[in-house]
Amino acid sequence: MRIAILIGSIRQGRQSHKIAHYLQKQLQGKGLETDLIDLAENPLPMLEERVGMHPQLPQAVKELSQRLHAADAMIFVTPEYHGSFSGVLKNALDYFYSEFSRKAIGIVTVSAGKLGGVNAATQLQQVILSVGAYALPVKLLVPEVYGAFSDTQELTSEHTAKSATRFIDEFYWLASAIYEKKKAAVSI
Repeated sequence: MRIAILIGSIRQGRQSHKIAHYLQKQLQGKGLETDLIDLAENPLPMLEERVGMHPQLPQAVKELSQRLHAADAMIFVTPEYHGSFSGVLKNALDYFYSEFSRKAIGIVTVSAGKLGGVNAATQLQQVILSVGAYALPVKLLVPEVYGAFSDTQELTSEHTAKSATRFIDEFYWLASAIYEKKKAAVSI
């Protein structure tokens, strides 16, 4: 099973990539294939028209579409900005629809404050449902992200480590169930 992890922050000094890399290692440790998609390294132009409707789709959008289609499930990682998820993530999501269809998507949010981006997570859950995907009910919220990792980017927050373990277990269960159902449907 292939898991795409989409990092929705391009800001200088960002923190969300730390939890994304941590999750990637944990998922690979379970024998899963991962594709870490960093929008800072794979920038997209502002949306003019979504995939399938655009007369001259930018190459970066074509490539991201292929990577998202290849994923069996996804995890979206975003900071909370002004009570919502990042604009760069929203721009990326607005390009696509079929890439998300009937896929499990986990939500991970980070914030400098004590709530861990709960507002961003709640709003992102609504967007995921609107594109025909299955939002994992369990969200991974990373509060006080500046203190959650060491200088070497190792996770030091015991609370976040426990939450991440639960998130991964629940994500794996849902993603596997959907993956197996899709495989069974193909063979019918």
